[in-house]
Amino acid sequence: MKPIQVGLLGLGTVGSGTIEVLRRNREEISRRAGREIVIKVAGARNLKKPRTVSLEGIELAATAGDIVARPDIDIVVELIGGDTDARELVLKAIAGGKHVVTANKALLAKHGTEIFAAAHRHGTMVAFEGSVAGGIPIIKSIREGLTANRIEWIAGIINGTCNYILSEMRDKGLPFDLVLAEAQKLGYAEADPAFDVDGIDAAHKLTILAAIAFGIPMQFDKVYTEGIAKLTSVDLKYAEGLGYRIKLLGITRRTAKGIELRVHPTLIPSRRLIANVEGVMNAVLVNGDAVGATLYYGRGAGAEATASAVVADLVDVTRMATADPEHRVPHLAFQPDRMSTTPILPMDDVMSAYYLRLRAVDRPGVLADVTRICADLGISIDAIFQKEAGEGEDQVDVVILTHVVPEKSVNAAIRKIEALSTIPSPVVRIRLEELL
Repeated sequence: MKPIQVGLLGLGTVGSGTIEVLRRNREEISRRAGREIVIKVAGARNLKKPRTVSLEGIELAATAGDIVARPDIDIVVELIGGDTDARELVLKAIAGGKHVVTANKALLAKHGTEIFAAAHRHGTMVAFEGSVAGGIPIIKSIREGLTANRIEWIAGIINGTCNYILSEMRDKGLPFDLVLAEAQKLGYAEADPAFDVDGIDAAHKLTILAAIAFGIPMQFDKVYTEGIAKLTSVDLKYAEGLGYRIKLLGITRRTAKGIELRVHPTLIPSRRLIANVEGVMNAVLVNGDAVGATLYYGRGAGAEATASAVVADLVDVTRMATADPEHRVPHLAFQPDRMSTTPILPMDDVMSAYYLRLRAVDRPGVLADVTRICADLGISIDAIFQKEAGEGEDQVDVVILTHVVPEKSVNAAIRKIEALSTIPSPVVRIRLEELL
């Protein structure tokens, strides 16, 4: 049978890894796909740049547009990143009847609804396993393996840079800035780390997970996003002492009022498996009504981890290329005419428990004022811990753990507490999830 001809856009880390994995496992992949998969042509912004992989036997194109336009290409693999040029190239490939494989989470989070609609019109497939959690097959697991379930919620450590930073801050008691600098030195963080540490990367991935879990359109603009830059080793230490660990989580949950879509630092009981995921590793916890909680763990980035997902997509597309388009696995798990219009829940209406740390003047009556504010706003307190004042200090740290309450009630309480003359510093607020 004629080999499947692939046009590769991008020869960076993942592009090079894709060539290497396809070449090394050529026989295994061919046996699984039913025919050979060959990278016919590849392109990059700088074709003269030295590569870590041999390009022998692969044609090089001057522009990505030349590759997309070639009639002999069956599948276009988009690995150039960004959401402008990539969007145009992907839509052009689809319009030309080509299937697409991409690992571009920003592209899908922002333009996925448009791209999947175009693919449906033209009878082509868009595969995107590599867009979330690198080599972990989380897209396939939710879209196919858990298809019998009503997904209740997903909580994931889906940014390895942030997980590495928080692990190091907790283990070594170092401040955020020092650990970030070390992460940059090791290549775990970019020179401009905002995309990772501000939670944007995780928000892109969560947008995709929510779409396939609940059959809703991509809605990146509605994700509540809070990063880790303001976290201190003090709070990681206090959390540890209380039996919790702090992780940057992407959380999406089905509720009676709408779907939660949020990325933020979160206290998790340290006995949970996901709380013990360390370093640059990723993990995604998916709760279905029939199966209960399932955990997916592995490398969330890197040349061959992500290439593993890209090549798996190539095999899937090759297997299904000749199938009736109406009988393929839907892009977002649900049939296109059965997508849900369930709204995204405003953050004020999200229900969660909370960790609050106050810096308070050490005098009688202060805690009474704080607890009265909480009671007046219907906030039930689970526990209060007051640290002993150091010698010569007139201020102490007070940590409050609440039961589950609406976010808007906690926001109102924080405003009132910070207005007290006995609370000289802003209140630290971190959400707490039991993940049961």
